[in-house]
Amino acid sequence: MPKHSETRPLPYTPEQMFDLVSDVASYPEFLPWVSAIRVRADSKTEMVADMIVGFKGIKESFTSRVHKERPDHVRVDYLDGPLKYLCNEWRFRSDGKGGVLVDFEVEFEFKNRLFEMLAGQMFDKALRKMIGAFETRAAELYGAGESGSSNSSAHSAA
Repeated sequence: MPKHSETRPLPYTPEQMFDLVSDVASYPEFLPWVSAIRVRADSKTEMVADMIVGFKGIKESFTSRVHKERPDHVRVDYLDGPLKYLCNEWRFRSDGKGGVLVDFEVEFEFKNRLFEMLAGQMFDKALRKMIGAFETRAAELYGAGESGSSNSSAHSAA
């Protein structure tokens, strides 16, 4: 079962990164392979959304529940689709210098063994691309290397 975890220091606030990650409705604007999102339900603490992802002619749809604990934790639990299991967690901690430490963890398993083998071969590259997309989006929304209140009107989930 592919699993990855890492911590990245970024020059933003925990609140800014929480807003970015919990704005699931905007994912098609910046995340590779995400072609559409449909938010079924949304509140301050929980969201249910369908995501359509596509890669090299393969399109899949899956449904997830997003648990939101502002400003420091977002957890994504898989509900339905081509996977057997998916859990994705984001934690945001102040670094004490105006920035944030982003703890990211993802673990998943496909129902289909062929998909599992393909995903395993491309997992690291795809993850780096996805995490890079979040970092690029943060720079677009909040400015490269800026943290604090100057640009803290982040998007919240639709």
